[in-house]
Amino acid sequence: MRTLKLVALAAAIGAASAAQAADSYTLKVGHFLPSTSNAQVNIIEPWCEQLRQESNDRLKCQLYPSMQLGGTPAKLADMARNGVADIVWTAPAYSAGKFPRVEVLELPFMLPYGGKAGNDIIWKFYEQYAKDDFKGYKVLSVFGDGGMDLHTRGKAVKTLEDLKGLKLRASSRTAAKTVEALGATPVSMPPAQMTEAISKGVVDGALASWEVVPATKLDEVTEFHSVAPEGQHAIGYTVLTMLMNQKKFDSLPKDLQEIIDRNSGPALNDRFATAWDKAMDTARNAAPAESRVAIDADAYKAMQDAAAGVADVWAKDASENGIDGKALVEGARNLSSATR
Repeated sequence: MRTLKLVALAAAIGAASAAQAADSYTLKVGHFLPSTSNAQVNIIEPWCEQLRQESNDRLKCQLYPSMQLGGTPAKLADMARNGVADIVWTAPAYSAGKFPRVEVLELPFMLPYGGKAGNDIIWKFYEQYAKDDFKGYKVLSVFGDGGMDLHTRGKAVKTLEDLKGLKLRASSRTAAKTVEALGATPVSMPPAQMTEAISKGVVDGALASWEVVPATKLDEVTEFHSVAPEGQHAIGYTVLTMLMNQKKFDSLPKDLQEIIDRNSGPALNDRFATAWDKAMDTARNAAPAESRVAIDADAYKAMQDAAAGVADVWAKDASENGIDGKALVEGARNLSSATR
């Protein structure tokens, strides 16, 4: 009898262990930057750890930085939709034309500098105007890169005139139109390629956020970093997002879905904002004082005037594709002006 009880107990323990194992899930998370990047170390890894702890080890992440799942940054959104990855961190603009509404947030001088300041506006815009962009995805976060500045080698940019003749890396087609409107020649490429392009003289600099400078070693190949006047909106922005395969989310038990939900949206945006603001300040302060070139208010106003038509062209193009571009521009500006 004792032996039978022990056998029954062992069987019960084994069944419980098997049930627990069957109720465990590993999420494949892919992105385009190195494993040492601010996004992975300070946001994605802690976020995954939070999921693990709250789920008692039932929900875990396997990270694939630097496009280790294959493809290019432009394919990340499709990889999440098709289930190659369960979650991706990417920029919608890398997949040109797939997320047209959030492009308005990348128009020149639209959003304020800073992770927190920009992210609050971006999330509100997403909820009010851009949900149709993300049909078929479980949206975990929509945020921004904190605003882009000009980083150049060989020539400091203080005025609109200084931009003429320069070739500058642009992160998206909207950024490219901004660079062109300012009198420079845009060359589109993802962050991982811009440092080598500058070192080889393919481009003269980049329109990029301070946050990405350490991860890409941009500071090692540029001599000058333009600084906007205090309180002004950024020359350009890159919208970023974490997207989850909807079927994968739907397949999870209800309690695990709830864990993901309460750690996503504004909560995840706040994680990004805190880490982004710290990283931007650290990178900016690490640059030698003589490399930081101030753009005065009059010169900045001239840049704003030169780029003013970009929004009008964008709105016209959007309307031709069945989207009320004018309403989106107005909506984004209203949300942004409310923060001033």
